[in-house]
Amino acid sequence: MLRAPLRRLWLKIHRWTGLTLGPILALTALLGAVLVVAQPIDRQVHSDLFVSRSAGDAIAAAAALPLEPLRQRILGEFGPDTNFTLRPPHHADETLWVLVRGKWSGTLYLDPASGAEQGRRGTEEGFYNLAYKLHNSLLLDSTGKGILAFAALSYLFLLVTGLVLWWPVRWPPSLRIVLNRGLLRGLFDLHRTGGAVLGLLIAVSVATGAYMAWRPLGDFISAAMGQKPVKAPAIAKGSASGPRMPLDEIVARAQKIYPGQPIGYVLVPGKADRPVRVRFRLADDPHPNGISSVWLNPVSGEVLAARKWQDLDAGNGAVAVIFPLHTGELGGMAHQVVTALLGLALGGLGFSGIWLWWRRRAMAAAARRNNNSALSSRTTS
Repeated sequence: MLRAPLRRLWLKIHRWTGLTLGPILALTALLGAVLVVAQPIDRQVHSDLFVSRSAGDAIAAAAALPLEPLRQRILGEFGPDTNFTLRPPHHADETLWVLVRGKWSGTLYLDPASGAEQGRRGTEEGFYNLAYKLHNSLLLDSTGKGILAFAALSYLFLLVTGLVLWWPVRWPPSLRIVLNRGLLRGLFDLHRTGGAVLGLLIAVSVATGAYMAWRPLGDFISAAMGQKPVKAPAIAKGSASGPRMPLDEIVARAQKIYPGQPIGYVLVPGKADRPVRVRFRLADDPHPNGISSVWLNPVSGEVLAARKWQDLDAGNGAVAVIFPLHTGELGGMAHQVVTALLGLALGGLGFSGIWLWWRRRAMAAAARRNNNSALSSRTTS
């Protein structure tokens, strides 16, 4: 059991860490819970973007769609240095997505059979996209990701200090939550007991979020294990001059490395001195989009490197599990429900801690005013 001075110190550290970073954690946690529910709703409401207008198998149709005319069309509209990513349909009725990063950033939704555009949305357009950007980067791009990573790692410190303060003298501990002695007592019990019981589960979501928000964490893990992070292979000088090979041929060469395996993404750089990356969804890859990759020279079509997800360094290979673990896709619908509930729990812990602090300050100030008033009455009498 902590001595009183040490306990007050731990309480002060826990309180002020929570007050400064708690709002960020609570906001991102609640947004994460909202996103789990909002994604299927968004696809239902905006079916004109996500459901292919062509009848039949969208996956087979997308495989037959010429890609080089599509590449030329994208560069003609958005500029020759535009980076874009193709996401083929993952289901029979899905559209083909083109994630554009150039003078305009957003997603084009195309009919996989004809390549005709069914609609487009900017990266911050619509409720779901805006909520995702807030959850992912606080609308501050790389700066926001760094802030979120720091806040998420600080949660682990909050968890430790909270458990130290909660740790009972006798076991088994009492997990009773008293709700009939006023809102303040009930909220305190919920904050204290809920943090102790759910803290470790919430820590999984928070830690995986920090890992994805700030990629240097992956490099640190690899370095700690004595591994060099796997980077995109460099293209030799002089080998990227001249006209580009048609994108269809480049993708076909990548498919020869992993024949018969579905493609998750095709990442096409705007500059010819950067490789094209084709990501495959191999059968044993837990990542829903796959991270097993083939890198190719966009001019010569030379295969520069090919790596399955198990062959990546620990920091990069862990993404295959960490991403679906964070989003809840690893365990299907049940896991997604648990992920949403944990997000709500973390949001509740953050905002309840702030409310408890504010309420106790208000009660203490009221008590001081009453004491001063009583003292003043005695003096005048």
